[in-house]
Order: sequence, then C-alpha cells, then structure tokens
Amino acid sequence: MGLLSRLSFLVRSKLNALIGRAEDPAETLDYSYQQMRDELTDVEKGIADITAQKKRLEVQRDRLEENIEKHNEQAREAMAQDREDLAKRALEKKQAKRSQAEDLAGQIENLESTQRNLEEKKADLKRDIEQFKTKKETVKARYEAAEAQTRVSEAVTGVGDEMEDVGRAIDQATEKTEEMEARAAALDELEDRGVLDNAMSDQDQIDRELEAGREEQDLEAELETLRESEGKAETEPETKEEAEAEEVKAELEAQVDESEVEAELAELREEESE
Repeated sequence: MGLLSRLSFLVRSKLNALIGRAEDPAETLDYSYQQMRDELTDVEKGIADITAQKKRLEVQRDRLEENIEKHNEQAREAMAQDREDLAKRALEKKQAKRSQAEDLAGQIENLESTQRNLEEKKADLKRDIEQFKTKKETVKARYEAAEAQTRVSEAVTGVGDEMEDVGRAIDQATEKTEEMEARAAALDELEDRGVLDNAMSDQDQIDRELEAGREEQDLEAELETLRESEGKAETEPETKEEAEAEEVKAELEAQVDESEVEAELAELREEESE
C-alpha cells in the first residue's frame, strides 16, 4: 500500500470516528431535551416579565383611582363653597384620570390574558418535557443495548468498519514485516557473498577469500597427517610378540619355498639320467 493510500486510510478512519460520534442518537436526544428545557426557561422568563409589567400597571391604576376619588371630593367641596369654577376643574381632572385608568385596565387585562396563555403553554411544555424525558431514556437504553450487541457481534464475526480497519492494519503490518524480512535476508546474502563489506571489520573480500584458502590448506594438511598415521599403523606391528610372529612366519615361508626348489631340481636330475 502506497503512502497516499495509507494517508487516505488514516483520514477516513478519523472522519468515520468523528461522524459516528456526531450521529450518536443519545447525544441527539440529550440535545433536543436541553432545547426543550431552554424553551421552558424562556417561557418562565416571559411569564415573570409580564407579571412584573402587570404589577407596575396595577400600581399606576390604583394611584389613578385614588386621584379620581380625590378630585371627586374636591368638586364636592368647591360646590359647597359656591366655587363652581373649581368644581368644574376638579371634575375635568377626575374625568382625565378615569380615562387613563380605563386604558390601564385594558392593558392589564391584555397582560393577564397573555400571562394565562403562557402559563397554559408552560404546563403543556412541562408535560411534553416529562414525556420526552421518559421516551429519551428508553430510546437511549435500547440504543446502548443494540450498540453493545452490535459491537460484540462485529467482534465475533469480524465484520463492520472497525474490524475492517483492524484487518487493514494487520495487512499493512504483515506487509511491512515481510518487506523488512526480505530486506534483512537480502543483506545477509550480499554480505555472505562478499558484495557488502562489514563496516565493523577491517577485512575486505580479498582478505576473506585468502583466509578461506588458508583454512582449506590447514584442513587438507590435517587429513594427510591422518592418512599417513593410518598407513603406518597397518604396516608396523603394534607389539613385540607380533614382530616375533612375523619373523617365524617369514622363515617358514622361506623353508617351504626352498623345499619346492629342491624337489624340482631332483626331478630335473632324474630326467637327465634317463
């Protein structure tokens, strides 16, 4: 496998791991649950803001109602003093404050309606969140169980992306090991043949060949010494008794040969006498 192929394999392995984690249903469900919780928090903040605004308007309305009652008393007192002009001015202020109070009452009523809607939405959202939480935990448990079962099955059967990556890693390691073994064997062969000189040795190829020749000569000399020793052992008697036996044997053989010669001479004499 080339360099580009190995780099592509590593990049794809990392990307697959990142994508797998990004597509984790458990994380997706947790994220959705948190989004719902954030929405509930926003609703609660909205209710709090509306409640605060309603309280502020109610305070203003109560103050206007107090002023209305005050202007009403002013008008009565002015009429009692025969000051119709003052009574008229007090009634005009009373009427303006009543109009403002009515406007505030309408705004307060709208805020109360909005508040009731938000509170209903909050209640519905809380129920949805509780139901979603229950379903979320159930789905997460099922997914984790299925994921564990899948990992075990893939490990046993040897299938799946991770096991495929493991197989590729083994193939790469095996290929690299075989390359290194072949290289080591080639270097050993070249060194044995003398093509490569050992950097730690002072001998070159010529020195090694001369040394091999000397070793061969020493071996032949030892063999020749052994041959000579063997031949001498065959010709020379090992003990004194054997030497004496050999002399007796030689004398007997000489006597036998002499008797034969005398017999032949006697036969020749007889033939000549006839």
